[in-house]
Amino acid sequence: MKYAIQINDSPLRSWSPQTGLQFIKAALASGHEVIRVFFYHEGIHNAFGTPESTETAKSDWVVLAETAGVELVFCVSAAERRGMVAPLAGFQPGGLGLWVDACLRADRVVIFGG
Repeated sequence: MKYAIQINDSPLRSWSPQTGLQFIKAALASGHEVIRVFFYHEGIHNAFGTPESTETAKSDWVVLAETAGVELVFCVSAAERRGMVAPLAGFQPGGLGLWVDACLRADRVVIFGG
């Protein structure tokens, strides 16, 4: 099964990013493919980190990208609206076209957060 994953919440306000991360790890361990993880709305905070966020939460996404080859894309428009300019390693900017592409290629689309 191929999944496209969207993360919509900040790690400081919701458990949904962590739940999404655990879902991705379980899917990969079961032999499924994650086409792309798209960080949108407040979810872009996962790509930039905050002084209040823990190093563990930051490194989990980066480790996922490095070890499993999962593509982590944050919405560049959402980041610009929030004044975010320097993402963490492992994250790349992209637009909604990349999200639509992932959805079209996926068997399932799973969205974490409001």
